[in-house]
Amino acid sequence: MRETITPVQVPVIEPISHCVTLEGPANALATNKDASQVVVAGRNVFKIFNVESTRFIEKLNLRIGKNVDLSYSCADVVWNPTDDAVLATAATNGSVVTWNLNSSHKQEMKFQDHKRTVNKVCFHTSEPHFLLSGSQDGTMKLFDLRKKEATSTFYSLSESVRDVQFCPHHYFTFAAVQENGYVQLWDLRRTDRFERQFAAHSGPVFTCDWHPEDKFVFATAGRDKTIKVWDTSFKETLEHCIQTIASVSRVKWRPSTKHHIASSSLVVDFTVNVWDVRRPYVPFASFCEHKDVATGFAWRTPHLLLTTSKDCTLYQHIFADASRPADRANPVGLDLNPHGDMGYAYNKNIFKDSTISIKGPNQSSRLLPIGKKASSIQERFRSSLSALTILKNGHELLSMNWFVETAKKYLLHGKSLPDLCEHNANVAAQLNRPQVSQTWLILKLLYTSGSILMSEYSHIMAQDKLPDDKVPFSVLESSQDSMMKHSVRINNGTSYRNHHNSSKSGSRHVSGGSHVAGEKGATENPEDDSDSGNTEHENTITYFASEFVQGDFYFGDGEADLFRMLDFSHLSSMPTDEDWTLPREAFNVRHPLGDGSPPPEIANMPNSPLCAAEEISDREYGGTEEEEQSMMLALCNTPKFPSWNFSDHVADALQFYAEQGDVQMSVSILLVLGEKVRYVIKESLQEQWFHSYLELLSRFKLWNIANEVIALSSLPAINSLNQQSTTVHSLCAKCNKFMNSVGWFCSNCKEMSVCSICHQIVRGVYVWCQGCAHGGHLQHLQEWFKEKRQCPTGCGHLCEYT
Repeated sequence: MRETITPVQVPVIEPISHCVTLEGPANALATNKDASQVVVAGRNVFKIFNVESTRFIEKLNLRIGKNVDLSYSCADVVWNPTDDAVLATAATNGSVVTWNLNSSHKQEMKFQDHKRTVNKVCFHTSEPHFLLSGSQDGTMKLFDLRKKEATSTFYSLSESVRDVQFCPHHYFTFAAVQENGYVQLWDLRRTDRFERQFAAHSGPVFTCDWHPEDKFVFATAGRDKTIKVWDTSFKETLEHCIQTIASVSRVKWRPSTKHHIASSSLVVDFTVNVWDVRRPYVPFASFCEHKDVATGFAWRTPHLLLTTSKDCTLYQHIFADASRPADRANPVGLDLNPHGDMGYAYNKNIFKDSTISIKGPNQSSRLLPIGKKASSIQERFRSSLSALTILKNGHELLSMNWFVETAKKYLLHGKSLPDLCEHNANVAAQLNRPQVSQTWLILKLLYTSGSILMSEYSHIMAQDKLPDDKVPFSVLESSQDSMMKHSVRINNGTSYRNHHNSSKSGSRHVSGGSHVAGEKGATENPEDDSDSGNTEHENTITYFASEFVQGDFYFGDGEADLFRMLDFSHLSSMPTDEDWTLPREAFNVRHPLGDGSPPPEIANMPNSPLCAAEEISDREYGGTEEEEQSMMLALCNTPKFPSWNFSDHVADALQFYAEQGDVQMSVSILLVLGEKVRYVIKESLQEQWFHSYLELLSRFKLWNIANEVIALSSLPAINSLNQQSTTVHSLCAKCNKFMNSVGWFCSNCKEMSVCSICHQIVRGVYVWCQGCAHGGHLQHLQEWFKEKRQCPTGCGHLCEYT
């Protein structure tokens, strides 16, 4: 009897997203040829995992043993494309190391040909014994694992090589990206010079990748926050440019998908984004599981992505589970430019398409557009049409002309502090910004010694009879000489006035009046100078500047806080026979007085004013008893007021302007006051204000002013900005070598660069093409490119003159 076998259906386990925690941050990862294993390498981690559908299984830890040295600290790792037992790593000490997993020692060969850190290693796609490396020393080396040595050295003539990649479609071609922004295409058979070079980015290029299907499509990315896709078939042509929010550290094309490329950021952005190059502003998909920047990733399949990060994790992502930012994007946008113009973008389909509901017998309801035929499935998923409307600003309040004029007219250095504050206050007043102008004047008063003169203020107030709330600031801007003059004027006065406060009758103000007493009687002041009300003074700079109390000097404790900012120290040098002496004819003694000596506990005090008055009386006036008693009111020393620390109020003013969006005012005050307020505000907050102001200046193309602000800043992070990316690399038009010497003299061919049109040595401004390196006089090239596009030397290059 024949036995029948029933087939058993084995359930297929669908892969899911999962992760594993590592011992430390990883710098790179790589998969073997069938993507069943993954190696993760970093400064303190070097492990191999088996990748299953639901988990990672640790297979081997290479950082164990007694001989762990710097060669185990990896900056990059790559797996041999044909042999699963061979790995290669780039060490931070400049070594290139190969590993054999089947060997007991594991570490097979160590090459120490590079002088600095090795940034990248790469195996040849069809020759597994060829290993290429790119280093921080600016060289690339080709290692032959059969000979166990470096067979070729390629000199990039740049500071460093950040990435190298063999072309999968051309046997002898590889690409190298430089820190100076250039991309070089090399031929393995020629080591003396590159085959082609072009400027790809405005800053360092960190990564590159060849397209797996298109032979001449090449992607680069770098610090300028862009991913660029180039066509290198004939002349390098920029096909696509993707704008990102941070510097890009790695890119990798998605397998079996022509227009998708994945990227990770160097800083700020923790997500791994997959972009459709045809839509360069919104990612097609994003993986947001990491808590720190992703340092490496690799595609297992078009639907599975492996990533590692500085957060010490290794993830497997399912593409179907990725977030889709475009689905959450608002189809309506509104923005204002610096000049107040409004831009309004919207989806035309939202506002144009109207639908109606149709329901027939035995049919479900369906929506059809009015006046249009029903769209197919393919049409529903195409990009919808958008429209942009720009509304010009006609309102003066929304204009930013004041910002430009202020930036151009402000003085931030070159004069004394009072002159700078005075000039900037006038500029703000001319632009109808009274609050800003008032702030500059208050800063001038606060930080100028001896500029606030109570005697000057009282004298003018007595003459002009101005109310306290309408005091011109010119009253408060007297010099030190004026202060001395009006201080002496007090001694020549002949009457005194008492000001009584409604709540503090004991407080008295002494003022140089204009009433003269006769020898037989004193004339009383007919005016009533008593204060009405008991208003509490607010502790703000603006209120203080507008509420000075009338009077030259003050005795008592009622409102002493208002005068703590006064500097009377220089008045102590005045002659003692005139200093604060009350004239004897100020009042007549009504009857002889008895013993007028003060109590012993007051008279015997060492610094007592009464004691000092007796000494002066005994020394200078040996007269009658009346004269001696009248001198009891003499003061020899100016009362010492405690200094007022107003730095907190200045910090509040800076914070106020920054919160209002006027970082220009905050930065200008920091530059004018300099060291006086450097430590009042946190350095991190100051850097934030400077960066915001510099960005605004760049938007208005105020490059010279931005450079001046950078140069005047005392913050190291700001002051070093104009020292970055200042090198311009040029080539000799004859030998096509880098010109490292000063000027336009080539040290290789020993010749000067000449004009391509007149064939004369260029003395002055030299203009050249970065593609073919030919150039000449500016005027000659301008005339040439008015009608032609090809290089005037006949090299056939299509120069782009702008």
